[in-house]
Amino acid sequence: MAQLGNRFRCYPTPAQEKTLLRWIGCQRNIYNSKVGEDRYFRRFARQSLSLTGEFSPIDQQYSQFKSELTPWLPEVPGVVLRNGAVLWKQAYDRYFSKLGGRPGTHTKHGKQSVWLTSEVFKFVPVVDADTGEITGHQLHIGIPKFPVGVLAFKAHQDYQRPASLHISIHAGRWHVSFNYDDNIPEPTDQDITAWLVQFDEAKLRTMTVGLDRGLAIPVATSDGHAFDFSPVQKARLDQNTLAKKRWQRRQARRTKGSKGWIKAKRRVARYSRYGADVRRDVAHKTSHTLANNPQTTLFVFEALKVENMTARARGSIEEPGKNVRQKAGLNRRILASMWGQTKVFLQYKARRQGKLCIDVPPHYSSQECAACGHIHKDNRRLQAEFVCQRCGHSDNADRNASKVIAQRGVTLLLSGQSGRKEKKECRITKRKAIGAESSESTAVMPPTLGETTVSRLGGNTPALWSLNRETPATSQRL
Repeated sequence: MAQLGNRFRCYPTPAQEKTLLRWIGCQRNIYNSKVGEDRYFRRFARQSLSLTGEFSPIDQQYSQFKSELTPWLPEVPGVVLRNGAVLWKQAYDRYFSKLGGRPGTHTKHGKQSVWLTSEVFKFVPVVDADTGEITGHQLHIGIPKFPVGVLAFKAHQDYQRPASLHISIHAGRWHVSFNYDDNIPEPTDQDITAWLVQFDEAKLRTMTVGLDRGLAIPVATSDGHAFDFSPVQKARLDQNTLAKKRWQRRQARRTKGSKGWIKAKRRVARYSRYGADVRRDVAHKTSHTLANNPQTTLFVFEALKVENMTARARGSIEEPGKNVRQKAGLNRRILASMWGQTKVFLQYKARRQGKLCIDVPPHYSSQECAACGHIHKDNRRLQAEFVCQRCGHSDNADRNASKVIAQRGVTLLLSGQSGRKEKKECRITKRKAIGAESSESTAVMPPTLGETTVSRLGGNTPALWSLNRETPATSQRL
């Protein structure tokens, strides 16, 4: 079954904002307290011989943090505190599954969220008095002892009522997000691969599209299309970048913690949020257009290690880095080109339609001729022009590279080496049946931690959270 996600704007009242921010802070406090407790036990276990072989407790207890030093914790529902401990336990399970490092402390800067289970929220159907039809739902937050009220939200697409949800705030904007199973069977990557290898090489080439990701053009395809920001988006991003730098300078000149400093900080966050929203929107529209192409079944990417490519070059005091400013500018351009978002979004959208995304080695793809296979650095003397030194084949450089990537993908698929290793995904699962009728009164079992085997190709599911309804992206011919 596929996991579908929704992310809707919500509009809490000033009183609700105050309450939700308190819930966010208390849940973060429990999480950070569990992190500090774990570090405390591990530090003494390393320094004391008598504690050799003893392990720090990895549980979901949080009552030890409620004392006279934390009088604010009893002011929120116990479910909110419990969920903070559950999130810490889940993070540690990811560490044991080698999916991440040990849990670290969460700061109060940037995006903040609180995880709520069905004990503290419910969706109440809104029935039309004239027709008797359900026209929507009201989201009620809180319990009788700690009421929040009806949280207004705007649903831009259909959804199902979930078993848990997240309420988040980022740069002054609130969202409610959740995911659920759509109960529609979805083919696995292994099933799609087994179906594709039945075709011959000539047929596979007609069903394959290679995607070359670059800085000048974020995504170029082997069939001659290029996906990029629109001129209006580019102009507005440039304006927001300049405005962000201006307000950062103003914030640096003001007294930290003053009203003017807080105002400048919020303006900086708002400009940063705009750029992230634009990049996410373009990545969603690009992946939607590619996935809905009826002539394409196989998408081939270069196996770029974006995290390594954007590593800082600052170095250390003993060995300072070289060209630090140039490397920082390159890192910003790479991260602003949506390389990772476009790939992750296309992976799950293609799988929904029975299509496949694979990776091929990226070595010399921009210097290889798609016609004869000759590789030489002089084949690409200019950014946008490719001329083969052996056969004289000329083409747009990005389109030639995407054709090379497509050919490598077909060869890799037919060789049987395109499969990826499976990995474990640790997530919180709650067994709760939600039928057509209202079922919020049904007793809910406490959340349990489970492990589900998934394909490494799909990755985790946060990419399924869509902010806007997917619409075709605008592309241009190369």
